Order: sequence, then structure tokens, then C-alpha cells
Amino acid sequence: MWRTSLQVRVIGSIFVASAVVMFILGMALISVVTSRLVDSKYDIANSEIDRARAAVEQQIDATSATSTLQVRLNSARAALTQRTDQSGTAAVYEPVLVVSQPDGNTVTSPEGYRIPEKLRRFVSEDQVSYQFATVDRTDGSAYNALVIGTPTDSDIPDLQVFLVMSMESDESTLALLRGLLSAAGVVVVVLLVGIAWLATQQVTAPVRSASRIAQRLAAGHLRERMIVDGEDEMARLALSFNDMAEKLSKQIHQLEEYGNLQRQFTSDVSHELRTPLTTVRMAADMIASDPDSLEPHARRASELMVRELDRFEELLADLLEISRHDAGVADLAEARIDVRSCITAAWEQTRHLAQKLEVDVTFDTPEAPVMITGDPRRIERVLRNLLANAIDHSEGNPVEVELAENDDAVAITVTDHGVGLKPGQEELVFNRFWRADASRRRHSGGTGLGLAIAREDVVLHGGQLDASGTIGVGSQFRMVLPREPRQPVPASPLELEAPSA
Repeated sequence: MWRTSLQVRVIGSIFVASAVVMFILGMALISVVTSRLVDSKYDIANSEIDRARAAVEQQIDATSATSTLQVRLNSARAALTQRTDQSGTAAVYEPVLVVSQPDGNTVTSPEGYRIPEKLRRFVSEDQVSYQFATVDRTDGSAYNALVIGTPTDSDIPDLQVFLVMSMESDESTLALLRGLLSAAGVVVVVLLVGIAWLATQQVTAPVRSASRIAQRLAAGHLRERMIVDGEDEMARLALSFNDMAEKLSKQIHQLEEYGNLQRQFTSDVSHELRTPLTTVRMAADMIASDPDSLEPHARRASELMVRELDRFEELLADLLEISRHDAGVADLAEARIDVRSCITAAWEQTRHLAQKLEVDVTFDTPEAPVMITGDPRRIERVLRNLLANAIDHSEGNPVEVELAENDDAVAITVTDHGVGLKPGQEELVFNRFWRADASRRRHSGGTGLGLAIAREDVVLHGGQLDASGTIGVGSQFRMVLPREPRQPVPASPLELEAPSA
């Protein structure tokens, strides 16, 4: 559908483009909001860490030095927690006090609380440092947090104060924002696709209608027209299309009438000429029946008249046959035949020409019968034309006839090694009255319609007749016939190959 439907391509492009734009905008917005939340959290941490340090130092100084380290830390943390409760910032962070002892142990308040080692190392270098880390709760769960730490100036060496600020609320805000943006993106993309479908429908519907009507016009429904609705571009397209269809219909009707008249004229002339031609033939036969009583010049004139009358009768027969093909009334007298017998019959009718021109004709046919269903008279006529043509144009060189078959078809090639064909003449040879060299003398006395009728006979069977050649080297004609008339032929048993030097 992507290749065959303009509407699908337009809607698909809009869908992809809008989805990409919404994705980029969503990512940019989430990035900005995340940056703002992090900056806000960092500002709060910076403002609170100094107050927390001062409060811890004050409480440590007020605590008796005789108390244990853990008691003093807990007392300082309790005082800090109490102060934050009074100021309303208790929910913002959780204070943690850490002391690193010379033996490598660490004392924390609350006990067992783990602060990232890297952050502690930076703080031990007298730097206020922060880090985003995953913090474990006492119940075993974990959460993401911003941990900021500072060194202290008290009588407890290496005392560090950390504020653990949970990011859960910020993550919830971002999750809600992502959900809203995703839903908004889906809604926007669906709306854009819907709008694009409605817009393209207004354009593609007339185009599809024009395509459908054009197909019906091509199928012969010449009265088909587009509906004109409105005065926009589509309406003008419909008007132009209808005007074109009207003119085409008139031209087609004129050509059909002209063709019918031409076919009728050819048929009528051919029939009308038969009666006077029969009379002239009887007179010519009567004159030629006693040649000894004629003067030499009269005898020569009689021979020429008989020969031309033979050619005239053959031309009339061909004209009648081609007119039947043109009128669509030619049919097949179907019979079950052996194709080899048609080749033999065609050869018997052209043997005298081969002997006269001293052309050697060889046949390559299977030993077993090659059976098809077809019209033996038409097949024999095609082969007779091909053989006569090959012998006439062989320039005295050999002519080869080959027959082959497969499951679907039979093929016959007739190859000569004579004058050949120029490039582009492979189709011209099947035109009516076409000759490659008008000045060349023909020995077979053809009418110029033989190959045209031969192709019509082959097409009537549902087969194919084609040619190939090389100028000055020779030419090859190939006839392919289906086993049963008008059945498809997937592959020919013989390839069409122009003779090579």
C-alpha cells in the first residue's frame, strides 16, 4: 500500500514526522524540568548545609567530652533534627553524622548508615561536596537521593555532616509529567493523522475516481464521465478529464467507423474481383491450353498472364483471410494433430522452390509424435510461409528447421543464413506489404501478406511468432504454440537466437 497509495504515504509521513517532533519536544521539556528540579534541590541543599554544620558544631561543643563518641553524635543529630522540625524542613532532608577513626572504622549517627566512599573522601579534603546516590532504607528498600556533605570544626576529629535529600517526590513529578506528555503526544499525533486523512481524502477521492473511470474508458465504456462538484481545482480537473474523454470517444468512434469501412471495403473488393478474375482465368487457361498454335511473343504473353493470375488469386485469398482476422470472425478448426505432419506438408509445398534455388533444408524433429490441439490448415500455412521466406532469402545457404516441446508448448524455429535483418526490423517483417529491399527480386512470388497472416494465425492459437536476425549473416523465425489453444505458455522450448558469423 505504501507504493500504490498516495494517501497512505502522506498520512504515514505526517504520522512519522509528528511522532518525531512530539518525541523531541517531550524529551526537551522533560530535560528542562529535570534540570530545574535538580537546581532547586541543589539550592536547598546549599542553604541548609551551612545551618546544619553550625548547629552540629554548637551541640558538640555543648556536650560533655566525657561522653562516648556515639552518644555525642546522637545528641548532635537529635538537636539538629529538633531544629529542623521547628523550622518545617524536616521532611526535606535527613541528617547523618559520620566520623572516620584512625583504626579505619566509621561511626555514624544513625548507626549503620552508609554514605558513598567517594563523597566522604571529597569532604575529608575540606570541600562541601554532593552526589546523587541510591540510599538503602532500614526496611531493605532503596531510593534515589541527593547527598551533600561538609566538614566541621569541632573537638571531634574528622566529623562530617551529611544531608540526605530524597528525590522521590521529584521522580514522581517527572513520572507524572512523562505520562501527561505521552498522552498528549498520542492525542496530538492521532488528531494530526485524522486531519491529514480528511485533507488527503478530499484530494485522493477525485484522483481515484479519475483512475477508475480511466480504466473503464480503456475497457471500452466510452460514456463514463467524472462528477463535477464545485468550482475548485478538483472540479476543473473533472471538467478537463470529461472534455478529454469526450474528444477521445469521438476519435475512437471515427477510427472504428474508418476501420470498419476499410475492412468492409477490402472484403467487398476481394469478393467482387473473384468473378472477373474467374472469367479471366478461364480465358487464360483456354489460350494456354494450345501453346503450339501461338506465335512466340503471344506464347510468352500467355505465360506471363497465367503467372500473374496465379499471384493475383493468391493475393485475393490473402486479402480475404486478413479481412476475416480484422473483422474478428476468424476461428479455429480444432483437431488433435501431430506437428511433424504439418512440417512435412509445408515442406512438400516448398520443396520445388528449394530444388530450384539449390538450397539444402535440414530438419531436426523428435522421433515420437508431437501432439497438440490446433488448426492444421493454419499451422501448415504458417510453416509454408516461414519455409518459403527462409529459402527465398537464404542466398543459396542451408536452412535449418528445428522442433522441440515441453509440458506446456511446442516450438519450431526456421533459420536461414542469408541476407538477415537490420536492427529494428524484427517487428517490421510482420507488417503488411513491408519489404526490407523493394528492389530485390523474390523467387517465391509472395503477396506481402504472408507473415502478417502467419502472426495472426499463431495469435489465434494463443501462441507467439517472432524473429531475430543479423544483417548479412542470417535470420531466425520462431513459432511457439500452446498444447491447448489459448492456454498460457510459461516458457518456450526453444530460445530465439539470431545466427552468428
